[in-house]
Order: sequence, then C-alpha cells, then structure tokens
Amino acid sequence: MSTQPGHNFSASTFLLTGFPGLEQSYMWIAIPFSSIYTMVLLGNSMILHVIRTEQSLHEPMFYFLAMLALTDLCMGLSTVHTVLGILWGLISEISLDACIGQSYFIHGLSFMESSVLLAMSFDRYIAICNPLRYSSILTDVRIIKMGIAIIIRSFLFITPVIIRLKFFHYCRPHVLSHSFCLHQDLLRLTCSDICFNSFYALGLVICTLMLDSVLILVSYVLILKSVLAIASRDERVKSFQTCVSHICAVLVFYIPIISLTMVHRFGKHLSPVVHVLMGNVYILLPPLMNPIIYSVKTQQIRSRIQRLFSGQRY
Repeated sequence: MSTQPGHNFSASTFLLTGFPGLEQSYMWIAIPFSSIYTMVLLGNSMILHVIRTEQSLHEPMFYFLAMLALTDLCMGLSTVHTVLGILWGLISEISLDACIGQSYFIHGLSFMESSVLLAMSFDRYIAICNPLRYSSILTDVRIIKMGIAIIIRSFLFITPVIIRLKFFHYCRPHVLSHSFCLHQDLLRLTCSDICFNSFYALGLVICTLMLDSVLILVSYVLILKSVLAIASRDERVKSFQTCVSHICAVLVFYIPIISLTMVHRFGKHLSPVVHVLMGNVYILLPPLMNPIIYSVKTQQIRSRIQRLFSGQRY
C-alpha cells in the first residue's frame, strides 16, 4: 500500500478497519453481523413486496414507507460487501474509486432517509390536521414529484465534495476508521486543501439533517396541538397512534447519528472498538429496525404479512 508523493492515487488502496484487537474473534462476530444484514435485506424487501402487491396499501402513507424501505435496502447493499468481507476474511482493502463510490452512496442515502422521514411527517400532519383535503393534497403526481425532489436533493448536492476526493493528495497512512468509507474519514488522510469540502459538508448537514429534524419537530408540535383539540379521548389516542411508527423511525435514525457525532467529538479517549461499533450502529440500526417497527405498529402491514406467511392470498 503505497503512500509516496509520486504514487498514482487514483489506483491506491485503503486499509479497512474491522474491530481492532478482536481479529481472532472475527468468525464469531461475523455470525450476528451476517444475521443482521440478512434481516435488513429480507425485512425491507418484504415491506416493498407487501406494499407492491396489496392494493389497499396503495396510499400516500405507504408510498412513503416504500421509499424508506428502498433507502434502507440500498444502505444495506452499499456496505454489506466491506463489513462482512472483513469479518469473513475475504477483503481487507478497498480502492480509492470504490471508496469514493461507497461514501457517495452512504451519505446520499443518509440524506435521503432524512428527507423521506420529513415527507412522512408532512403526510401525518396533513392526515391529522387537514384530513378532508388529504387526498387532494397528496395526489400520486405530487408524491412522484416529491420522490424525484428527494433523490435530487440527496444525491446532487453532495456530488461536488465527493468528486473532489478523487483529486486529493493522500499522504497520510491509508488506514480508514471504519469497515466502510466516509467522506470525513478520507479528509483525515489527505494533505490537500480541504476547506471547501469541510465548510460545504457542514453547510449541507445543516441544510439537510438539522433542518429536517427541526421541521419534523415543528410538524409534531402542530400535530400535538391538533390532537389535543379533539374532544374525545379515544379519538385523540387513535389519531396519535397513527404517528407512533414514524416517531420510532425518526428516533432510530437521529439518535445513532447524534451518538456517533458525540463519540467522534468527545470520545477520543474511548477504545477504537467503540468508534467502530457506533459507526456500524449508525449504518445498520435504521435499516434493521424500520421493517420491525412498521410490521409491529402498523396494522395494515402486520395483517398482510400474517396472511403472507399463512399462505392466504387475500
């Protein structure tokens, strides 16, 4: 693995980090990780299949859920080859081009998940605060436009900083902090001017993840205000129960991101294993938990899955 100044860095490789100090236990660690990835891929594929095949689920709420499941499925597919490759002893390095591609998808899908969660909060706001206009506001055409806007917002704006990674001079040891590639991890290894990437990435996080979280919070303040205005207690409970799955999905997405940020910022004294573990939690927890949350908490999804496994078609 060369790190000399004259090296052709477009063809250079980077060493992926598994669980430092636990190399002898990788075969055992691989078992739960393989199980988690299997659940991620099967769980999200099942959600997509159920929504596609069940005519009664062809509604705005479930279209957004399908977007969320597709995002989680792609997140699992984008990292499975490096995470399990290390644990099964199949790979230990990744090329610069592959690393840049993986970081593009990881960050783009993270922004996409945040955007979809924001769209789902808008869906719940309209359903509870303006139910009579729900069908006229969230038409199929509007949902398609929202989906296209989410994809453009998630992947177009990160392209400049990701492309610049290709032309940086990586003079420091080519050892990544995780078993997958992140933009900030590659920046740590370069001696080039990273001011644009640092400030642009910070602005992007503020304008996406932070803005989305604030807008989701505002939507739930308005939802709570509307629910509390309902006279019947049973109706209040019923209205708020429609939001429980989404609230859980929001927490499952944002808590790992905040935790990983705190560990990177204030946990430099912690074991490298903690950093690696938190990185994997950030990558795997939302794709793992979202199908479980919606299968348990959403009656329509739960009943359709039960019929699917019992062999009933209708």
